[in-house]
Amino acid sequence: MPRTRPNPASGGPVRSAMPPGMPQGMLQGMMAAGALALLLGAFVPAAVAADDTISIGVPVGLSGANSVVAPSVVQAAELAVAEINAQGGVLGHKLTLDVADDGSGADGAVKAFDSLVFRQHVNALISMETSAARNAGLPVVARGRTPFIYTSYYEGRSCSPYLYVDAWVPEQQVPPVIDYFMKDKGAKTFFLVGSDYAFGRGMLDFTRKYILAHGGKILGEEYLPMDATDWTPVLSKLRAAHPDALVSSTAGGAPNVTLTKQLRGAGINVLFGNLAEDEGTAKAIGPDAAGTYLSQSYFTGIDNPENKAFTAALQKMFGANMKTPNDLSEPEYDGIYLYKEAVEKAGSTNPHKVLAELPLVSFDGPRGVVQMNVQHHAPLTMYLGEVQADGSVKVIQSFPNVSPGDQCPNLK
Repeated sequence: MPRTRPNPASGGPVRSAMPPGMPQGMLQGMMAAGALALLLGAFVPAAVAADDTISIGVPVGLSGANSVVAPSVVQAAELAVAEINAQGGVLGHKLTLDVADDGSGADGAVKAFDSLVFRQHVNALISMETSAARNAGLPVVARGRTPFIYTSYYEGRSCSPYLYVDAWVPEQQVPPVIDYFMKDKGAKTFFLVGSDYAFGRGMLDFTRKYILAHGGKILGEEYLPMDATDWTPVLSKLRAAHPDALVSSTAGGAPNVTLTKQLRGAGINVLFGNLAEDEGTAKAIGPDAAGTYLSQSYFTGIDNPENKAFTAALQKMFGANMKTPNDLSEPEYDGIYLYKEAVEKAGSTNPHKVLAELPLVSFDGPRGVVQMNVQHHAPLTMYLGEVQADGSVKVIQSFPNVSPGDQCPNLK
């Protein structure tokens, strides 16, 4: 059942309200005398609180590159928890959230994961993060044997018995953009731009190979650090190369804003496919985002009852403070429901039992049915869209049930 969590008074785990070695008769006498409450003090309320909740840890970049999108992720988590609790919780227990800022990077992630797993003693981790943060946090997850549902699209092939992914990988996301540019727009030459870390290089490595395999040419490939804000040197090389299309893969959030605004400000007219931009960030960029092509598993315009209910519930819960739901926040909502289903099917929060059930359960939500049953990853319906002047996305094509491919062959 729910994990033992730290007693705020002692800093240690609450495991038993009875002092070790105390005879039962003595305890009964103390109870009769009303002395038990004095002896145990703060341990009793903490134990009751610990036993009554299931805690979900959300390590996320409230600062750093992901700070643009992180608030929408937290809102999606809060909505899922509120809905589940309103329906009676999970196995009769309420869900709670423990949110920790990972700083969008490796150092912050180690601290956030360590705090959530070993101090807060969360039952599971469910969140989107940069690949740098995820990679840094995975060893902590393994030591704590904590289920981790990763809800961010990423470069693929991150494999751990404790990790499940309900978001897209390159095999699902890149082909719609490149195929459209080559077949529908006649693009033959490409320029690649990314952030210099696992996601940026991993995504563009797949993209380069895909373009070359389909007869295209790469005229340039440039990277800047994750926290870079000045894209002038890269844009100068882009202008000189004069490609048919630009494809970018940055750290998401802030780098997307600066790259897009500087690209438009430089007056460079080129087909632009952004592999790391979500709909919420497109709205934050403003009119400069218009004409950018995105390939995602979620857009707010998906026309099904579950998505309409999701967006309406967000609006009702957060009102004017609602952040635009997107392909980095909606999978967080799905992830919490998938964990709920796995716990209920397992009949327990026991990590090994839950991990065994995670590939077997599914959730029919705003993106349709999601099940992480292909080597810890999920087949997904993908959508190709074009950002409009108001920040909305016009869906051009859809691709049902796209396989993630061969991600973790050693995992079932």
